[in-house]
Amino acid sequence: MTVTLGTPLTPHATRAMLLGSGELGKEVALELVRLGVEVIAVDRYAGAPAMQVAHRARVVDMLDPGALREVIDVERPHVIIPEIEAIATDVLAAVEGAGLATVIPTARATILTMDREGIRRLAAEELGLPTSPYRFVDTRDGLVAAVAELGMPVVVKPVMSSSGKGQSVIRTAADVDAAWTYAVEGGRAEGSRIIVEGFVDFDYEITQLTVRHAGGTTFLPPVGHTQVDGDYRESWQPQPMSEAALAESRRIAGAVTGELGGRGVFGVELFVRGDEVIFSEVSPRPHDTGLVTLASQDLSEFALHARAVLGLPVPEVMALGPAASCAVLAEGTGIPVFSGVDDALAAPGTDLRLFGKPRVDGRRRVAVTVARGEDVDEARAKARASAAALRVALAEG
Repeated sequence: MTVTLGTPLTPHATRAMLLGSGELGKEVALELVRLGVEVIAVDRYAGAPAMQVAHRARVVDMLDPGALREVIDVERPHVIIPEIEAIATDVLAAVEGAGLATVIPTARATILTMDREGIRRLAAEELGLPTSPYRFVDTRDGLVAAVAELGMPVVVKPVMSSSGKGQSVIRTAADVDAAWTYAVEGGRAEGSRIIVEGFVDFDYEITQLTVRHAGGTTFLPPVGHTQVDGDYRESWQPQPMSEAALAESRRIAGAVTGELGGRGVFGVELFVRGDEVIFSEVSPRPHDTGLVTLASQDLSEFALHARAVLGLPVPEVMALGPAASCAVLAEGTGIPVFSGVDDALAAPGTDLRLFGKPRVDGRRRVAVTVARGEDVDEARAKARASAAALRVALAEG
């Protein structure tokens, strides 16, 4: 197959629309722009990171079907790339069904993975993959019953959320009310449906980045990571694991992504206990833990996503050595202003990304540091030290 790409801002442009324009979308936009693609960045607020590097920006409530369909009809993208969960997915199905654009990876995959209920039932009940025990509930009384059935501790999450929003752990009966309220408030769509998961006693957790492309499926080296309240804080690559566990991780990732279909990068999250591997979640897009690939590989997950999306070849990925990433958070209210950037970049083999988040209200990830080392431990220490050197103030405005 011969792939033809146009020239941006001309009648022959190849147009890609990002639905969600955060820091991951920004990296995807940059890779698409390098390949001559005209990028339209859409989000619910102005000045989102990807908007700062795209050809055009649109502020749209993507949960509003009419508003979403209108911006698609006006911009006429060839490719639509969802980057967040809060999207009126029925519109994507209609657009795809009418042949108006290619939805990445597919409209069906987007619908299933943006709802934890859809993907969990697919993995556990249709594909028969090992998962934690789980229940879906709509009421506080239902939550109490699920906790009694599964036993404590349990993890509680909205069926639709991202970056750990609404996620908490119930360890005692006194935690139930707060967990219920937090889950309902943290969801990214109307309704109060939540998933209650039995706690998995695991040795470590990984993201198995999986690339579906014109030439087949490519599995990247496993990414180890740590989370706090369901939100990524550090990641490293490669995560040491047994051959049996690695093979099982790729079997599970291949089964899930093969069923979802389409093309692009998938982040398959897995718990590992010895040689046993347990499915957790899958994101049909580059994963935040995969920011480490900015340092660990010659082609980052974002470059691979852009290639796969456009139907371009995905060659064998060249490892650059053990690497790590460390998230930088800001807390409070205001516009992020960074100092200590020179100190953060002083050590050889370190780099960073300042996301360009226009504002912080509460707690928000605003940057990431990445580093390479002789081994994973050294890389993690360098990434942490770089993050510690970076100071974030929140200015008025």
